[in-house]
Amino acid sequence: MIQHPRIRETTVYPEDILEKNRETADVIGPDQAQTIPALFRERVRRSSRDTAYTQFDPVRQCWVDFSWQQMSDEVQRWRKAFSRDGLQPGECVAVQASNSREWIAYDQSAMAQGAVVVPVFKDDRAENIAYILEHTRTGFLLVEEYSQWIDLEKELERLTEIRRVVVILDRDDQLKDCGDARVEALDAWLERGEPEEPAAPEIKPGDLATIVYTSGTTGRPKGVMLSHRNIMSNAYSSLQSVIAYPSDRFLSFLPLSHMFERTAGYYLTMMAGSRVAFNRSIPELMDDIAAIKPTVLILVPRIFDKAYARIKTQLDEGPAISRRLFGLAVSVGWQRFEYRQKRSGWHPKQLLWPILDRLVAQKVAGRFGGELRFAISGGARLAPAISRVFIGLGIDILQGYGLTETSPVLAVNTIARNDPSTVGLPFRGVQLRLGENDELLAKGPGIMLGYWEDPDATAACIDPDGWLSTGDKARISSEGYISISGRIKEIIVLSNGEKIPPADLEAAICDDPLFEQAMVVGEDRPHLVAVVVLNAELWPKIARSLDVDAETGLDSEVARNFARDKIAGLMAGFPGYAYIREVVLTLEEWQVDNGMITPTLKLKRPVLIDRFKSEIERRYTET
Repeated sequence: MIQHPRIRETTVYPEDILEKNRETADVIGPDQAQTIPALFRERVRRSSRDTAYTQFDPVRQCWVDFSWQQMSDEVQRWRKAFSRDGLQPGECVAVQASNSREWIAYDQSAMAQGAVVVPVFKDDRAENIAYILEHTRTGFLLVEEYSQWIDLEKELERLTEIRRVVVILDRDDQLKDCGDARVEALDAWLERGEPEEPAAPEIKPGDLATIVYTSGTTGRPKGVMLSHRNIMSNAYSSLQSVIAYPSDRFLSFLPLSHMFERTAGYYLTMMAGSRVAFNRSIPELMDDIAAIKPTVLILVPRIFDKAYARIKTQLDEGPAISRRLFGLAVSVGWQRFEYRQKRSGWHPKQLLWPILDRLVAQKVAGRFGGELRFAISGGARLAPAISRVFIGLGIDILQGYGLTETSPVLAVNTIARNDPSTVGLPFRGVQLRLGENDELLAKGPGIMLGYWEDPDATAACIDPDGWLSTGDKARISSEGYISISGRIKEIIVLSNGEKIPPADLEAAICDDPLFEQAMVVGEDRPHLVAVVVLNAELWPKIARSLDVDAETGLDSEVARNFARDKIAGLMAGFPGYAYIREVVLTLEEWQVDNGMITPTLKLKRPVLIDRFKSEIERRYTET
């Protein structure tokens, strides 16, 4: 069993001084608030005039700030509307919308009435959403646009419990011709609220706060039940590892339907009193970063992958001196980072940093707003080569790890102790150990109550002593750092009996910016085949140099040989039996919309294997 190691004292980072200077923080601890509604009330009491949220107004074409007191007034309006419609404690209410102050108001007002919030991914398929609404017997649904409800109409026979659908944006007065009395525009619904403030039910820390459905890489998703205590303890533990301040600015763009953003980018910021701005859309992300200049970003590795791919493209198209200067900046910056982490000694080349910082690093930092204190990366493994580039250029990236079932974070790197090749150190109060087949087991206050109406699945996941089986194969270093090798169920067993965790290989392949996404297959086969999504910006130029058509030439031997050789160079640290013998190349990006990945960006392997079945079989036959 691993106890949380003592953090080394260090004074080399300016941020470390801030970490120690906790009196400038305004964290609401468990002694002041034990439930999410109590947390909100305490934050309003402490910070009523401070900015809580910033949201873009498309009509006025500007960013608008909302104070904590304004949010409190809004939540009271929502509570009155819920009360008029007879919302009962313990009833499930669902939300299918983009991150916004309306999402927050819905969540807070429903929980204040004792309801259980069920978030669904905004762009998920109608059949998946209908299953969740039916399974939880949801009575209320908040949607962003009327079109989302139209998509669900074919599933109406399954949604008999729904008695109110509230639409945030009534574009072109579509609701006039709706014909469904249950559907109402948000403004109209709020205006018809009860005149008196509804009575607040007693809410206890152990009460069910939310049901969050897992991504479902195979089969039906399961509803993870999390209590107020689960979530509050996780947010508080997060702030014991990585402190946030009232002066911090977060930019929220990962979906609030996922617990990573919900805990770290919403409840944590409320606990710390930090300001949150809501991203308009992913295509406008970089514009919003430039406008908001966040001091903290919560990201998934895909963002860094794409940012690096753009930088690489610009460097390849520019003069050779720019590439050499960039490489030197990364090298010197990384050595500087390792020295500050006390993993290497001082080197004279660090004297070059001020000029390299001005010529290279500050320009890259400017892409992230120029005022970033740190970025937290989670949801998937960040390739070491990518993290080395950005950390070397002065952007502190802190990788973490967790599951929906653990509220969600179990471990994270800190500014003072950051090993980018790992997912960091266990939270205080969290116990981690290795079980059979090196499966990571977890125990602590964030462990879920269980799966909604699925006691068998709950018993299979949590043993009688409270240890949760994560399903992930892991390593724990002598210093306590956690490394994740991949999902145990996804480990490939070749026909010769060799076992290979595909996630490690896939991450190594995606170290090269040419390869956007990758899936390695080979169960019961003599060797491995990789299905690879090529970068649509980089590939055409390479295709011209190979004298093949960028689209029709993907299946050519020339293109495959080029990709195989590139991948072979990335496999140097793997055993011989992990060699990628053949490849299937595609330009079709795997997205949530086309059903290839989950909302948390995990590969839906059975779906992908079925999609590329004929191509995979052909590669084995040809080989």
